[in-house]
Amino acid sequence: MKISDLHTHSSNSFDAQNTVFEMCESAINRGLYAIAITDHCEAPMINLGDNCEYGDFNKLIPKSIKETNEAKLKYADKIKVLTGIELGEPMHDQECTKRALSYGEYDFILASVHNLRNMPDFYFIDYSKHSIDKILKLYFNELAETAGFEHFDSLAHLTYPMRYIKAKLGIVPDLTPYYDTIDEIFNILISNNKALEVNVSGLFKDLGTTLPDRDLIKRFKDLGGKYITLGTDSHNTDSVGKGLKNGLKTVTECGFDSYTIFEKHQPKLIKIDL
Repeated sequence: MKISDLHTHSSNSFDAQNTVFEMCESAINRGLYAIAITDHCEAPMINLGDNCEYGDFNKLIPKSIKETNEAKLKYADKIKVLTGIELGEPMHDQECTKRALSYGEYDFILASVHNLRNMPDFYFIDYSKHSIDKILKLYFNELAETAGFEHFDSLAHLTYPMRYIKAKLGIVPDLTPYYDTIDEIFNILISNNKALEVNVSGLFKDLGTTLPDRDLIKRFKDLGGKYITLGTDSHNTDSVGKGLKNGLKTVTECGFDSYTIFEKHQPKLIKIDL
């Protein structure tokens, strides 16, 4: 069975541990078909340069691209290596986003929202001091805005805030009040031939589900969704490929018979054969 991990971070991301080459070698050792290196680039922070707490993206992303392209050649006979980026908050600053897109040639762009405008990453929020409903309304509205962005291939971890709400408050909010907006997100993705990421990292955290979960994956399929990507959100070699078989099982149960990888932004359907 061909298994691909399209969401991984190398040491060119502030919170990751291993080099591009170590991540690729881990994927090879686990028998993966493809790996995308999608290092963090929080678009509105690009202008901070060396003053950014996450590092200078003007240096880190070109370095990530260079090393990934080297790995693509080095491991060509063993695994398909895809040059990627996780582009955070692309709608917050148009000029910074243009700069992120100009760093080099990508195979695959994940679009994500880690924080709302003028707020910290969802990881850092004290949810006991905020209205969860207000936060989620703003979040899904911004995801709808992001879904309409032209220059990406897959929308990352749709239910990202759930990771931290569950971890900090011990609850998983009911998302049915936001289904109209989520349907809007899905319909925009579908009409623009974009993919929805199934991020399996939640299987190994307090959340216990993929991001998004089974119900929302099935809803995407029922609305006409065609393209699904899968990723571990790995930040070290130990988690490369971890949980992807479970993720594939989930998407097949939701009606998908294939998943997607992107080469030069062109979707390629990979038959799921469990």
